[in-house]
Amino acid sequence: MKDIQNKPLVSVITINYDQPEVTCALLESLRKITYTPIEIIVVDNASPTKEPDPIKEQYPEIHLIRSDKNLGFAGGNNIGIKAATGEYFLLINNDTEVEPDFLEPLVSKLESDFNIGAVSPKIRYFNQKELIQFAGYTEMNPVTIRNQGIGFQEIDRGQYDQDAPTYFLFGAAMLIPRRIFQKVGLMADIFFLYYEEIDWFHRIRNAGYQLYYIHNSLVYHKDSVTTGSGSPMKIYYLNRNRLLYMRRNTHGLIFVIGIFYQFFVAIPKNSIMFLLTGGFSFFRAYMKAIGWHLSHLNNHQIFLSPSLD
Repeated sequence: MKDIQNKPLVSVITINYDQPEVTCALLESLRKITYTPIEIIVVDNASPTKEPDPIKEQYPEIHLIRSDKNLGFAGGNNIGIKAATGEYFLLINNDTEVEPDFLEPLVSKLESDFNIGAVSPKIRYFNQKELIQFAGYTEMNPVTIRNQGIGFQEIDRGQYDQDAPTYFLFGAAMLIPRRIFQKVGLMADIFFLYYEEIDWFHRIRNAGYQLYYIHNSLVYHKDSVTTGSGSPMKIYYLNRNRLLYMRRNTHGLIFVIGIFYQFFVAIPKNSIMFLLTGGFSFFRAYMKAIGWHLSHLNNHQIFLSPSLD
């Protein structure tokens, strides 16, 4: 691993939405990290019931930004990115906690190879700390818009203890150089929640950069604290945005085949599954997700991505 002599400033950006106690737990773990220099930016996404004031009171060193409306994961992070002054941006979920030495390997990897556009740490579950959530991703199938997580829900026995290129990174924790945002732009905020980072990594890869999983950097994730593990909201955004990702990133014959598969295979099958297993609320959320695309067939804004400037 490259020795970092003049260590670059890392801007740590996290989003708070009605969870000051969860966000404070992350900030407490960040206080213990061994890397310097850092700045910490917390973007409050217009929390409706729980004021973010306790966050700033307990952690006065942070920069707290209040959004006047909920802009989702992409929009909230974009606010933080525009306010950040670092050479590197660490986008990290508020429902994570970090190991003290997690940041050095991420920065070192990016400093060692400018062909790498972004990196993610190994991520394990907070409540089952030996269980892997992320050690990389396989390539996305352009027709089904599905891929697989490498190491997902495996006991960590050291089987992924080497850095490796990966097709996508995990949005819960990712380190990106400022130069990458300047070249490919910010995350597309039309996604609001889910698939925005997948879409963004697709753009980074298309720009000629690699993505890497870093084995000796460790973060723990409290999965689905915000949306719930199986809420109608999660069903809506996951399924709306899977199709949105396809519309933005597949073209020609592959797009035609993908549309045929979605509307004649996936949508009928998923509709029945949600109705049988989740009840009417899940079915309604799924139908709303599909309906969004039918009502936005000619909306060219879905293809836009904001710039850093």
